[in-house]
Amino acid sequence: MMPLTIPELYQKLCEPSFQNPQFGDLFYNFFIYQYPANEEYAIREQIVDFKEKLVRPVNNIDVLTLNLFEEFCQFLDHQPFGRKYTSYLQYVMEKEAQNSEAFLSTLKQKASSEHFFRFIHERIMSHITIQDELHRPYVFVYGIGSIYPYLRTSEFQAKYEQFNKTDQYKVILFYPGYQDGSRYKLFGILDDQHTYRAIPLINA
Repeated sequence: MMPLTIPELYQKLCEPSFQNPQFGDLFYNFFIYQYPANEEYAIREQIVDFKEKLVRPVNNIDVLTLNLFEEFCQFLDHQPFGRKYTSYLQYVMEKEAQNSEAFLSTLKQKASSEHFFRFIHERIMSHITIQDELHRPYVFVYGIGSIYPYLRTSEFQAKYEQFNKTDQYKVILFYPGYQDGSRYKLFGILDDQHTYRAIPLINA
């Protein structure tokens, strides 16, 4: 089974039945689109292209795009640290050269914290509850490779479940790697544990 091509993925996103968060007999709303890691920046350009095409009158779909690494930086930027720093991100940037195990551990804890996932949840809910003529069935999530090693895909899915509104939107997660049996390989190399309940976007 092969991942959908870019045209096939776009066609899938345009299908009225797939736009319905309660589509078919599926009870989970995470979908994973796999691609080679060396195509990361081409895929990011494609995400922008998808967003621009889907919002046109023929579809009237407004997609929220979330780069997990950029969202994490924004999250840290709004956290004060001690008396000297009004932004934990500023502290991180000044101390980055230390690159100690303790420092790395702290960032991993923050990336997997309930506070960060609540931050993501609020971003999503603010988007999908906008009242206008547009539809908002999708959230595109990417930057999986950039936020590694602070957060893994399987951990993102598991930790977000307590906030997830499966009947209100679908998460399309762009993954730079491939599925190997019941697991994913980030960058085609790193074992990303299990697939959790994500649904691969493939040619069946």
